[in-house]
Amino acid sequence: MSSAYLLVSHGSRDRRPEIAMQQLAKLVYNKLPESHNALNGAHLVGIAALEMNPLPLHEQIQEFAKRAFDDRKLSQNENRLKIVPLFLLPGVHVMTDIPAEVALAQQAINQDIIIELQPYLGSHPNLEKLLAKQIATIKAEAWILLAHGSRRPGSKETIEAMAGNLSAVTAYWSVPGSLESRVKELVAAGYKEIAILPYFLFAGGITDAIAASIEELKLQFSAVNFQLAEPLGASAELAEIIWDLTDR
Repeated sequence: MSSAYLLVSHGSRDRRPEIAMQQLAKLVYNKLPESHNALNGAHLVGIAALEMNPLPLHEQIQEFAKRAFDDRKLSQNENRLKIVPLFLLPGVHVMTDIPAEVALAQQAINQDIIIELQPYLGSHPNLEKLLAKQIATIKAEAWILLAHGSRRPGSKETIEAMAGNLSAVTAYWSVPGSLESRVKELVAAGYKEIAILPYFLFAGGITDAIAASIEELKLQFSAVNFQLAEPLGASAELAEIIWDLTDR
């Protein structure tokens, strides 16, 4: 059996997330067994974006499959293309949009290649351990786990459970339960040291906006010490989690 791996992100006009995705793809490539590396390994781990790309995702999948498999003899056994959605919450993109694009790609692709949609990144339990490591590096009385949010019913359950395990409260960037409202609640409860952990993959436009929002909160609550942690970022630990998802 021969396998290739495509990491799918949301996509952004900001160049930083794409650069981080490329770095992450290299880290995942380093997880490949030596037998994979010997067979066109440079083309076996790729990246794609659901949005902000000139091509729709199903065409990106088709192009990647061509690069990964067409340059070498297809195995007489199964050839698998594993799609890993690098999304943190089970919103509409994860539950509806990406599966639909994968289905379109499978209809158009070489029948000798089976596309497998892997679990989304946020479903992996070890992500919580990465967040706990970040929390351990910053001293604060209260933590806010700040996620993008989704209007899809049930999409908040995972983040709420994770926040509870981390002794944090949740806030959302795009849906009710805003950062400002959570800060006001914590300040009213008497907290003077508040840290914000952005539950985002990489630095980009939203994390810049979060940083600007915190500067405004500092003016509004001058007696409170605010600290902002980094997003997850491309790391060997994150690559290990992604590699584990490819076996599920």
